[in-house]
Amino acid sequence: MFSYFGGIMQMALTFFYNLTSYMGFPSYGVAIILLTVVIKILLYPLTVKQVKSMKAMRDLGPQLKALQEKHKDNKVKGQEAVAHLYKKAGVNPLAGCLPLLIQMPFLSGIFYGIRNFSYVSQPSFLWLKTLSGTDPLYILPVLAAITTYISSQQTMTDSSQQNKMMLLFMPCMIGYMAMKFPSGLGLYWVVGNVIQIIQQRLLSSTRVSSR
Repeated sequence: MFSYFGGIMQMALTFFYNLTSYMGFPSYGVAIILLTVVIKILLYPLTVKQVKSMKAMRDLGPQLKALQEKHKDNKVKGQEAVAHLYKKAGVNPLAGCLPLLIQMPFLSGIFYGIRNFSYVSQPSFLWLKTLSGTDPLYILPVLAAITTYISSQQTMTDSSQQNKMMLLFMPCMIGYMAMKFPSGLGLYWVVGNVIQIIQQRLLSSTRVSSR
């Protein structure tokens, strides 16, 4: 399945490269940016649902913590109380996972598509001599780690120790992978994270202004 979606993403990347060639500035870097923007726009409705679900879970955080503390000696009763709170608030704790699961084939497809892409010509971009190699200046890995941290912090539902560890682990993992994988993939991660951060900020400001 990943190979299938990867092939589709490679065809899309070739299309955007041909588009830049037609416009007079052939660039795989610009093609990756355009492809990332289009994917983020197409997946925006799912992003909205995911962010709303995470916001609802974050709002219930204090009440959930209070219930867990109250029923710490009776896990069964605690689970029943938590389920009742979810039902009363109209919140489905799994609702935030569904949009992510739907996005996974597309995200995995672009991951494998860009990682295994064969650049015909014009593989350089900005300071990068080739998008098929690693970033010699480590700029993309650092940016990938920073933007992943900011994006993850925006969607963190609670400040538990486990979430704090994940907040540090994920940026480090993405940054490390960006050091080892082709720069084209690092460029996709950075651009995708920046768009995600902007979308989340816009959704937050929309909620605030609607009150």
